[in-house]
Amino acid sequence: MFEHCLYFNTTALARRLEREWTLAFQPLGLTPPQAFMLRAIIASPGSLQSELADAMAIARPTATRALDALESKGLITRQVVSHDNRLVAIHPTRPALSMASDLNEASAAVTRKLKRKLSDTVFQETVTQVRGVRSALE
Repeated sequence: MFEHCLYFNTTALARRLEREWTLAFQPLGLTPPQAFMLRAIIASPGSLQSELADAMAIARPTATRALDALESKGLITRQVVSHDNRLVAIHPTRPALSMASDLNEASAAVTRKLKRKLSDTVFQETVTQVRGVRSALE
């Protein structure tokens, strides 16, 4: 019935992928959004909160919730970088840095699993096409 519906097929795919990454990051005590946000912070310490939201392609209030959760777990710190408190830089803590390889390995394991199921070529082509569609619709 919905074979040609972009919305139906992409949301069904997103739900399936969410389950895969949830299982991968569960041993680390993180949700997929938290884990991907933390990976971005570790890769670019000192990024502004607004830059992280843009990089993750999420709304700023959504980024704030993820950052609040990471802060409550002791994995990030926020540092004001201007006198008016509007610019806040995000830094990983030592515990976050110590789990960087585990985060990367958990994500890589899911990617390997998907590549086994789909093939390297189909996986890469799909990622490229989805990114293209997302970019075109922005």
